[in-house]
Amino acid sequence: MKILHILRHAKSDWGEPGLADHERPLNARGLRDAPRMGAALQRQLAPMGIHASTARRAQMTLQGLCAGWPGLAAASHCSEPDLYTFSATDLLAWLRARPDEAQLFLIGHNPGLTDLANQLLPALRLANLPTAGYLRMQLPVQHWASVGDVAGTLQQQLFPRDLPPGG
Repeated sequence: MKILHILRHAKSDWGEPGLADHERPLNARGLRDAPRMGAALQRQLAPMGIHASTARRAQMTLQGLCAGWPGLAAASHCSEPDLYTFSATDLLAWLRARPDEAQLFLIGHNPGLTDLANQLLPALRLANLPTAGYLRMQLPVQHWASVGDVAGTLQQQLFPRDLPPGG
């Protein structure tokens, strides 16, 4: 069994016309939600390394998670240029090339993450993974190279709107 954690980057700022998509930062809501999600996830998960898109908003989301989940800051994280994609096909190819660790945690972008989740969990029928939205799925494969061959199971779904105010 493999466990895949995915988190869409927190809400980004569209207020600077002409700024390259890759360079867009988080807005005020994103800066608030990322630490809140980190605090919520630390109550359920052990710290682990995260693979994050190189986009500024994904990197800032990782920083926010670490601010809310101090134990996560000590883990080894990877900035992955290949995760700066909006394609589930690209994400699936990236996953299939991973070494056989038991679990992976990704921070990336839509529509790729929503489409990937729906492909791996056909029963989910998720319309849109919201910003800072998190999914944990169990995939019944022995090797990442086989991911997507068999439907997985949703273990957890957590969105910022599910969190109590201020927490």
